[in-house]
Amino acid sequence: MMIKKPTVIDLFCGAGGLSLGFKHAGYDVLCGVDNDEPSLDTYEYNLDCLGLNEDLYDEKNAIKDIENQINNAEVDVIIAGPPCQGFSLTGCRNLDDTRNKLYLAVVHAVEYFKPKAFLIENVPGIATLYKGKVKEQILNSFEELGYATSVTKKPLLATDYGVPQNRRRMFFVGFRKDLNYGYFKFPKPILDSENYITCAEAISDLPSLEDTLGENISNYTKKPESNYQKKMRENSELLYNHVATNHTDEVKWVISQVPEGGNHKDLPKGVGDSRKFNEAWTRYHSKKPSKTIDTGHRNHFHYKYNRVPTVRENARLQSFPDTFVFLGTKTQQNRQVGNAVPPLLAQNLAEAMKKHLVFGKKSEKIKTTIQSTLD
Repeated sequence: MMIKKPTVIDLFCGAGGLSLGFKHAGYDVLCGVDNDEPSLDTYEYNLDCLGLNEDLYDEKNAIKDIENQINNAEVDVIIAGPPCQGFSLTGCRNLDDTRNKLYLAVVHAVEYFKPKAFLIENVPGIATLYKGKVKEQILNSFEELGYATSVTKKPLLATDYGVPQNRRRMFFVGFRKDLNYGYFKFPKPILDSENYITCAEAISDLPSLEDTLGENISNYTKKPESNYQKKMRENSELLYNHVATNHTDEVKWVISQVPEGGNHKDLPKGVGDSRKFNEAWTRYHSKKPSKTIDTGHRNHFHYKYNRVPTVRENARLQSFPDTFVFLGTKTQQNRQVGNAVPPLLAQNLAEAMKKHLVFGKKSEKIKTTIQSTLD
């Protein structure tokens, strides 16, 4: 039975959504690796662990640097969210796109450190792109390294795991075959559609900013209005990153004509013609989870107010606690939030992986005996 906290390194860590989820699940996060300095600033500030600026295109040197920086510590788990632009349905979808090959940096890191397990997160399009060739290539790469690798049969939906956002993502999880853990089973949903966390349950307590742009550090003006808000506000005395965008009067006029839950299709003829794509002029619905948070923050709007959500509101919709402070410019902060894995989704996966690391193929009797040590 594993006694010590399992150790983790996070590749393509961004601001640290995956790392935060694993940390909350009881892992010891050794370091995060990325080449975006503002994201690493946010990562180190909040995770209280090392953020390494490394170019994972140059994986051989990067892996050596990682090993030196963690003082040759044993790595139990490697987690990673390689850039998804090449795989994404909105990207160029080119199999030869170098961004599509960045998962090989994860493969080589797994080959070098030989962790007990790994996890890779990516967009849904990776499963079907080029008739499944990309997915098959990823699975084969890790199977050849001696890992029993599982992939989600369909994208996991973040709302199923307590996140107030309809975000879908694919996950690959592998465990070393020689350690006899067997194949991993992904965690079952903890919520059904009748009990999803809604936008209002996530952000209704935050100041409206109707008459002000707000400040990067401010005070709460309301008490929590839902259990989710109470959870997000634990140990937080001040409100960070809640600053409104200074829209033009014309933009606010267009937004004002979009009904709750509506989009550009609901606008009068000739209004908002500058944006006509699927997600354009989308207003959230207070009684539903949000759409997928993106990095551009220009297409989605508050369910009640005529503005885009603030960084803090989007962070709430991603399940980042209010104690998690985003650094850099507002554009950089929005990118960090949009690129992140929702911490609550990551935590559910991390907890399931932790149990698998302990139980593997062991008997139900052993499970019953030591279950309490994992709760």
